[in-house]
Amino acid sequence: MLCRNLNLFAESLVVIDGSKFKAVNAREKNFTRAKMRKRLAQIEESIDKYFSQLDNADSHDTSESDSASQLQDKITQLKAEMSRLKKLETRMEKHPDKQVSLTDPDARSMVTGGKGMVGYNTQAAVDCEHHLIVAHEVTNIGNDRGQLLSMAKKARLSMGTENLKVLADRGYFKGEEILACDEAGITTYVPEPLTSRSKKQGRFSKQDFQYLAETNEYLCPAKQRLPWHYIVKEGGRDMHCYWNRAACRDCSIKAHVRPPKNAESNAGNMKRPLMLCNRD
Repeated sequence: MLCRNLNLFAESLVVIDGSKFKAVNAREKNFTRAKMRKRLAQIEESIDKYFSQLDNADSHDTSESDSASQLQDKITQLKAEMSRLKKLETRMEKHPDKQVSLTDPDARSMVTGGKGMVGYNTQAAVDCEHHLIVAHEVTNIGNDRGQLLSMAKKARLSMGTENLKVLADRGYFKGEEILACDEAGITTYVPEPLTSRSKKQGRFSKQDFQYLAETNEYLCPAKQRLPWHYIVKEGGRDMHCYWNRAACRDCSIKAHVRPPKNAESNAGNMKRPLMLCNRD
């Protein structure tokens, strides 16, 4: 309220981003399905190794009873550990995200800087003019894709403004979240993720096609207009399909648009006109 009274939020523009904070929970005290399978496999391998050593000791007439006793103790300890992990696995499966942390139950395994850590994803909305944190939220969700709407609403409430503008990086791009912000009167600026492999394959990507909102067409790299034709369903979403049969048929740069013949997508459709699909 002090910042609002001092008119520090006049721009009504914030940037939203997430930061990973390490929890007081060692990685060894956090279990996911993959970690659990790996740990159980390691224990089974160790038990088999000790049984093999025990069989080898029994097959020889030796007085190394202490060694055999030590092997039995190790096998007993490993079986006890496996029993403990099995109970922990049952507990883990009851969690919605199939994960459990023993020291800090709310902490979750997530990736930051290309490395895994156990911690929290803290969301913050910062005003662009004075760099003040206007809203924050501590989450244990490892990605930012579902955080845009809730953080934007928190920031708008904190700043006491109706017409909020929000900037965020590609990690926040999710159609449902952006649409919900728009319906709530919040303007968002979020770049679309670059998930296509076209560039690596020497082809044009969707970013090379310019959308013409006035006519609902795309302008291709060859400066040809691709009109809208129809909608198809893919993964429960609408895909808007655009092409220009005559222009695409005789296009000199067609090889840089179509996928290679061994690509898994559209492999059987090489003779069809170019189809540029835009997710609704």
